Amino acid sequence: YFLVMGALFASRVTKTQRAIAQSRGRAFWVGLVNFLFFGVIALALYAIGENAGSGLRTVLMIPSLFITAAMLFILGLGLTGMVNTLGERVFPDQSAWKKTVLGTVILAFACAVPVAGWFLLLPYTGLIGFGAVILSFFQRES
Repeated sequence: YFLVMGALFASRVTKTQRAIAQSRGRAFWVGLVNFLFFGVIALALYAIGENAGSGLRTVLMIPSLFITAAMLFILGLGLTGMVNTLGERVFPDQSAWKKTVLGTVILAFACAVPVAGWFLLLPYTGLIGFGAVILSFFQRES
């Protein structure tokens, strides 16, 4: 998945990696605020649509599904940037695709650790990646 995301959206992933390297703390807070904001909007639309009539339910479910899909896409781009950054730091002498694969393996095993991986590392890396993607839209080219 991360190899395909990196290949299809190479420039966005590169900008995301740059944002992760430059300001990880800022990316975390931007990711947290935006994830909560859009998550609450999507959940509110789901909840209102659940109690509405069939016509209004369809009208409310379409934007909520669109917001959810956009959030998952941004999260995928962000995690691709995190995996690539991790691969570059741990395996600097490997080829690009090996860095991605090895970074994916490392992050997957680290996030599979009970409690600490599930509830601390996975949300932390996801929110940094989410925020880095958002920050990458506002970066200046250097």
